[in-house]
Amino acid sequence: MYIKLFVTGGTFDKEYNELTGELVFHDTHIQEMLLRGRAKLDVNVRTLMMIDSLFMTREDRHIILDHCQKTEAEKIVITHGTDTMVETAKLLASEIHDKTIVLTGAMIPYTFGSSDGQFNLGSALAFAQTLEPGVYIAMNGRYFQWSNVQKNKQTGIFEELTS
Repeated sequence: MYIKLFVTGGTFDKEYNELTGELVFHDTHIQEMLLRGRAKLDVNVRTLMMIDSLFMTREDRHIILDHCQKTEAEKIVITHGTDTMVETAKLLASEIHDKTIVLTGAMIPYTFGSSDGQFNLGSALAFAQTLEPGVYIAMNGRYFQWSNVQKNKQTGIFEELTS
């Protein structure tokens, strides 16, 4: 069993540009994170895009869907920006029913040192190995059904929907 890991960008992979003061993308940090985390899993990484999820289009989401459908892997982790993670999860859940897909992200860029990204990545990899087929969000050490989660923009934490 191997885990397919699709990189799409998001805060996970942003870096600080000293000259402009902006957060920008250069390359993914996933391989370094797996190495630093001493992961002994069979993880196959593929970068699909490096964008902020606020700028993710319908076409971008369909690229993610297409790759999830075409991979032979039954376990998939997707790094994704937190702002529209649930929207992408909804599309995946509407089309894929026989794979375990876990989306995760970070509130603070990995390069900042105080990032939650390393912990969220490790959690997502563990959840992908143990959860039943379906689409999930993994943040802050918890997993959520894609249809029962929201990002609380006041606290910066993902939480279950309240009825």
